[in-house]
Amino acid sequence: MEHLYTPWRMAYIRGEKKPVHGCVFCNLAAAQDASQQVIHYGQHVFVTLNIYPYNNGHLMVVPYEHVASQEQLATEALTDLMLTVNRCLAVLRKVYNPPAFNLGANLGAAAGAGIAEHYHFHIVPRWPGDASFMTVIGNTRVIPDSLENIYHDLKAGWAELYPPEGGTE
Repeated sequence: MEHLYTPWRMAYIRGEKKPVHGCVFCNLAAAQDASQQVIHYGQHVFVTLNIYPYNNGHLMVVPYEHVASQEQLATEALTDLMLTVNRCLAVLRKVYNPPAFNLGANLGAAAGAGIAEHYHFHIVPRWPGDASFMTVIGNTRVIPDSLENIYHDLKAGWAELYPPEGGTE
């Protein structure tokens, strides 16, 4: 049997598990505290790391409004969402230089949405071979960097490409 050593997971395993009350996305939006997870707070949406990423740099664009599907969003929120997706693509290209992306949303639990009650849009950077033998045979994803490092890299990339106007984010 092969072993995959992931010593950084021990902090999570041993760490205190706080119960989540309400919607995790609504809680993140209300906190307005990056806490190693939120890259950007915009007018109608915010950008956050996926804490269970498919790949390095897996981002989600989440509307502040608690709706289950995108057709429930106002035109202004939809426009902000897609323009923010484009900004995410630019930041990910600058920081990680991926040659490809998966973009999309899972509407409803049957479609694979882990948080079906609050719409969110995924941006997943892709590289040749990232679905290696570990994923295909071992049914295991290997993320080569910590969420903390990913956060700092993407936050810095965002600030460089999109400096805040007249203040801090």
